[in-house]
Order: sequence, then structure tokens, then C-alpha cells
Amino acid sequence: MIVQNATVLVTGANRGLGAEFARQALARGAKKVYAAARDPRTVTLAGVVPVQLDVTNADEAAALAAELGDVDLVINNAGIADMTELLKPGADASLRRMLETNVFGILNVSRAFAPVLARNGGGAFLNVLSVASWVSAPILAAYAVSKSAAWGLTNGLRNELAGQGTQVLALHVGFIDTDLTKGLEVPKLTVDTVVDSGFSALEQGLTEVAVDELTKAVKRGLSAEPGIYTAPR
Repeated sequence: MIVQNATVLVTGANRGLGAEFARQALARGAKKVYAAARDPRTVTLAGVVPVQLDVTNADEAAALAAELGDVDLVINNAGIADMTELLKPGADASLRRMLETNVFGILNVSRAFAPVLARNGGGAFLNVLSVASWVSAPILAAYAVSKSAAWGLTNGLRNELAGQGTQVLALHVGFIDTDLTKGLEVPKLTVDTVVDSGFSALEQGLTEVAVDELTKAVKRGLSAEPGIYTAPR
């Protein structure tokens, strides 16, 4: 999928990674970029078209797809992260909230826009996932559950959409320097590095990309015996 001359929808585009996806889409020559947010007034990037979207609302996603019939690239970026251990009080509510956004949000948007992409020649979905799709840690345990589920969803969507020629790219990445990782004293990637890697993988026709060395190492360790995901962290 080539970004130049594409019409792009970016979810969660009012800040951080989403805003950078929108910016780089314009820089790569996208014909039009719809920047979606729950409150479109928070979208401040010049050159984009702000649109309202709560990804957890399936009806809202369907209504937006009916309105934006020219989209041929959807970037499922909207996501939330609670630093929650699975057995702590309140973990159930936190996990449900992340599943609603990180999993059902992707499903809602993908179900709504898949027919739009089909009418426009196939197009592509780029789903922002995480190294936490493959490996967990206590502070990220609930978040990792949601991202593992999002990876499974992405693989399922890829299979179902192959017949209409839609590319589905899973972007896995470690810690990124955004509001989601404030307070974490760990090495972090810049948003521009992550977005450039995502668009490059998309334009190469890939189905999955691990952006940073940490994520690449984890992916290699999935087939180890014992698997890297079994080691306590």
C-alpha cells in the first residue's frame, strides 16, 4: 500500500503517535488525511480533516464509514494503557476498559471500513500493537492481555480480508515516548521513528513488523524452549 495519493483515516489522531501518523501521511503525499478523535476540537495539526470518533462505539464507527467513502488506508492507532497487575483490586474494570478500546475498538472500525476499502480497490489496515502482544510483565499484565487479543484479532482480520485484497499490517513496538509511558524510566523510541517504520513496512507490502531491537528479540524468542514469554519479569 503506497501512502502517496491515498486517503487516510487515523484513529486517536489528536496527540502522540496518532498525530505523528497524520503528519507523516501528509508528508508522504497522502491526498487527504482524516484525523479522528473523541473530541475533534483537540486535533490541531494543519492540513488534516478532523472527524469525531469514539472507537468503542460501533454505531459511531459505522456512521463515519458511511460518510467517508473515499478512505483506502485505515490506521487503527487509538489505544489506552493502564499499569495494572491482573490480581490487584480494580484490575477487572481496567482490563475491560482496555479491551473495549484496544480490541473492540479495532474490530468496530475494521468492520465499518472493510467494505469501504473493498469498494476502493482493497487498501490497507495498519494496526498499532506492541511487544506486549507477545510478552508480559506485572505492571503491564492487563495491558498485555488486551494487546495479545488485538494481535489475534489482527491475524483473523488479515485472513478474512485477503479475498478482497486488503493488506493488514501488524505493527509491534516497545516503549514509545508518549503520554502513555510518562513516569516509566525505560529506553523509549521517538514517535517519528515508529511511524516511519510503520509506513515503510506498509509500502513494502509486509503483514507484520517489529520496529525496535527489543521487540525483534522477543519475537525471535517466541519459538525458544522454554519460550521467552514464560520467563518472570
